[in-house]
Amino acid sequence: MASPFDLTGKVALVTGANTGLGQGIAVALAQAGADIAAVGRSVPSDTEAQVLALGRRCAWIEATLDDTSSILGIVESATAHFGRIDILVNNAGTIRRNDALDFTEDDWDAVIDVNLKSAFFLSQAVARTWVAAQRGGKIVNIASMLSFQGGIRVASYTASKSGLLGITRLLANEWAGKGINVNAIAPGYFATNNTEALRNDATRNKAILERIPAGRWGGPSDLGGAAVFLCSAASDYVHGAVLPVDGGWLAR
Repeated sequence: MASPFDLTGKVALVTGANTGLGQGIAVALAQAGADIAAVGRSVPSDTEAQVLALGRRCAWIEATLDDTSSILGIVESATAHFGRIDILVNNAGTIRRNDALDFTEDDWDAVIDVNLKSAFFLSQAVARTWVAAQRGGKIVNIASMLSFQGGIRVASYTASKSGLLGITRLLANEWAGKGINVNAIAPGYFATNNTEALRNDATRNKAILERIPAGRWGGPSDLGGAAVFLCSAASDYVHGAVLPVDGGWLAR
């Protein structure tokens, strides 16, 4: 009998798959058997090489997610290349840092548009294809510790990730009966481009590590198991859940 975690024959659309968490998730899904449609601004050369080395297919779909104009093209391109989409991982994200007293509207819109607005409308576009085909699918949104906490100097990021968790639950309520699983992963503090400023700040880096029971920053591969679970048949009765992968941060 096939493993419930087996993704052989599935096609996963992963945004922001060229580096960091998106790359880790894409490679983990490929290890489980999925082909990867990698969405982003730049060629995901390293991700593609790792996916192809696993014997899976990989296609780059060039797109920006700072507005919704590319959404339909993303879905059409992935479907044209692979014939279908089975999994959507809304991973692409950006961050702007400034004191709340000085935060600008541009910094607000830039983050909300990528992290929240595009994630919703890409989910809508993919789900419409599933409903039209009378079949289900898996959506995994990449939330954050700031879906639970306030953070410091990241007003729009906190708002976007809190909103993304809310949207995850709303879509689960609406789409669970259609066979569509919508869930979220909340990464803790991971060593990525978005956290480089924190890791380079000796005071903040020390304070963060002291709060993490595991005693280290996470690496992109640490998200792999959670992603495979939520994208596979093993999670068929899991709807609207958020799975923290945080080294114990929330338990502290």
